[in-house]
Amino acid sequence: MKPILHSQILGEGIPLLILHGYFGMSDNWRTLGNQFAEDYEVHLIDQRNHGRSFHADEFNYEVLAEDLYNYIQHHQLENIFLIGHSMGGKTAMLFAVTYPELVDKLIVVDISPRAYEPHHNAILAGLNSVDFSKQNTRRLVDDQIKKYIPEMGVRQFLLKNVYWKEKGVLDYRFNLKSLTDNNPEVGKALPQNTKFTKPSLFLKGEKSGYITENESLIINAHFPNHKIIEIKKAGHWLHAENPIDFYNEVCVFLKPN
Repeated sequence: MKPILHSQILGEGIPLLILHGYFGMSDNWRTLGNQFAEDYEVHLIDQRNHGRSFHADEFNYEVLAEDLYNYIQHHQLENIFLIGHSMGGKTAMLFAVTYPELVDKLIVVDISPRAYEPHHNAILAGLNSVDFSKQNTRRLVDDQIKKYIPEMGVRQFLLKNVYWKEKGVLDYRFNLKSLTDNNPEVGKALPQNTKFTKPSLFLKGEKSGYITENESLIINAHFPNHKIIEIKKAGHWLHAENPIDFYNEVCVFLKPN
């Protein structure tokens, strides 16, 4: 029996599945999930090695897409709408080109099919530098990772993963060892000669460099029925930085034609 991803399911209607990014979790999407749940059956999913889902040594987009397939079969879903942010967007793209019959519409948030150089070294170094027997409060954990990660917003995002494993003992919800060992996998490109021809929306942050001006050619090669929309006043976490515009663009795209 294959393990099934943990999720929060809200509302009813057409299934709308949302995949978080690297070091994230389903809780990051709770506010928007509640809004979408007014019109859809929203599945806020924790990908493997994240949130409350199972931990595993193996971590790459092939197994992440297979996890999602097993989840969809377990919940007997079809004709889904799929949203993925960053790493979750890569999972969503691979899933859509592998199982196009299951996806009706695809939304990819601030990531493209191309390869990205590994660039999470400082974050991984900071997280790995924490010794929970010494850093036994959230403030002490923050003080420790601040040496590597000066941006308060990034630290706050990461600290959401710190929880009380047992009385007096903190730990990370994500599987830091597997994420560290498999970090090069996160930047991998979508395989060549893969295609998803149904409607696809790529949302990019105005202040983010993940989807550049030259990206439309590679996106079009895999997703010929796509459009790219820029979300103003937002960087890579556009759904958190400008949730109103993000919500409106998604609603317009998902509405029946």
